Amino acid sequence: MNDQELLMRGQRRLFLTRAAGGLGTIALSQLLSHDGLTADVKRRTEPFAPREPHFSPRAKNVIFIFMAGAPSQLDLFDPKPAMEKLHGEAVPASFLEGLSDGLIRGSATVFASPRKFQKFGDCGMEFSDYLPNLSRCADDICMVRSLSTDVANHHPAQLIMNCGSTMWGHPSLGSWVTYGLGSESQNMPGFVVMLSNSGHGVDGGASLWGSGFLPSIYRGVTFRSRGDAILHLTNPPGVRRSTQRLRLDVLRDLNQLRFQRTGDREIASRIANYEMGFRMQDAAPEILDFSRETTTTRTLYGLDHERTRWFGSNCLSARRLIERGVRFVQLYHTTWDDHSNLNTGLKTNCEMTDLPAAGLIQDLKQRGLLEDTLIIWGGEFGRTPMNEVRRGNSRGREGRDHHPFAFTTLLCGGGIKRGQVVGATDEIGYHVIRDPIHVHDLQATILHCLGFDHQRLTYRHQGRDFRLTDVGGEVVTQLLA
Repeated sequence: MNDQELLMRGQRRLFLTRAAGGLGTIALSQLLSHDGLTADVKRRTEPFAPREPHFSPRAKNVIFIFMAGAPSQLDLFDPKPAMEKLHGEAVPASFLEGLSDGLIRGSATVFASPRKFQKFGDCGMEFSDYLPNLSRCADDICMVRSLSTDVANHHPAQLIMNCGSTMWGHPSLGSWVTYGLGSESQNMPGFVVMLSNSGHGVDGGASLWGSGFLPSIYRGVTFRSRGDAILHLTNPPGVRRSTQRLRLDVLRDLNQLRFQRTGDREIASRIANYEMGFRMQDAAPEILDFSRETTTTRTLYGLDHERTRWFGSNCLSARRLIERGVRFVQLYHTTWDDHSNLNTGLKTNCEMTDLPAAGLIQDLKQRGLLEDTLIIWGGEFGRTPMNEVRRGNSRGREGRDHHPFAFTTLLCGGGIKRGQVVGATDEIGYHVIRDPIHVHDLQATILHCLGFDHQRLTYRHQGRDFRLTDVGGEVVTQLLA
């Protein structure tokens, strides 16, 4: 080997040695990009930056009206004329064959619904007389009568409906959606939760809108429909906005230094939360300012009546939030848990929610927002075809127990085929007999409407890739437009 060859080899070694870091970085970047992890790096610094889903979405926003406590599908959506002949009799053994159901009581008898049902719209969808307003939206609604879930206790059933698992610590649906899509709003959270003043808390509490093992920036932010939208959002007396800005600048710089040293994504979430809170001081109060809404709109949501004002304010706020780019809004109303006095309790809840929910659908439709907004109406499970027995069988005070095997949910808007009833139950509403749909199937379909393959929207935690639908779920194409 001559001197020139030795020199060239030495130069190559010098180049590779000095450039190894650069070449390694290039290679690593290509691998991360191939695995879709470069987007995760961006999420650390811009957690709410709008992101593209897996394919073209039909819906851009979600409003989930969660009726905690479980409305009775047999008294609202799923009429069973055959039950009138069996009213007061023991449940026929043919319905219970091979069934292990801890909710069955020896003295439980068939309880035919006292409600009157009627067909509405060109589609002929049946609604109870307790829902005079939602029934007029029949041609815009997809009614699913064949849902089922895994458990019959409120908290775990609410968890699986909202978080895909009966265990604590899993991200909620709203958190998954904002993690996957980001938000189009610069001044508001991507995921907002509003609670009704029904006199009861939600059994599952904040675990239903928590971010679980996702960064905390994706947690649902609870808004109030009266007073300050968020408690303690307003600066205390004597603290000027300029002073608040300087304080946040110092906190941001300190947190940024810590983030650069540790890479802890919770620090990035903390920075984003502080900045979001500062911007919300101007933006949030305007959400609850209905002064520019027309009299027609106020009437549509029932804002001028005491019975409907609270839930109506939440529904109107939901519309205003999605107009401002909020990705996911969840409205909770409790409680539909009518173990006794079913007629009284059901009537009260329907009077509070029926008009505002219908008003929301009509308002979104006339504003051209319904095509891009997916609305979901439903609870965690259904109610039994038998009357509740543990609190007495006094005539007129009957109730229904929890029923996970068959219940009804309404879907409307972005990506959903309207004016159809999907699924069916047997003659007393105990079992699904056509088009069974599990909660995970519903979740997979919701994510599909938003442009996601539910099996690919994952997050690695403790060595495993988790997803909303756990290890199940199939998209129900019959629900799709």
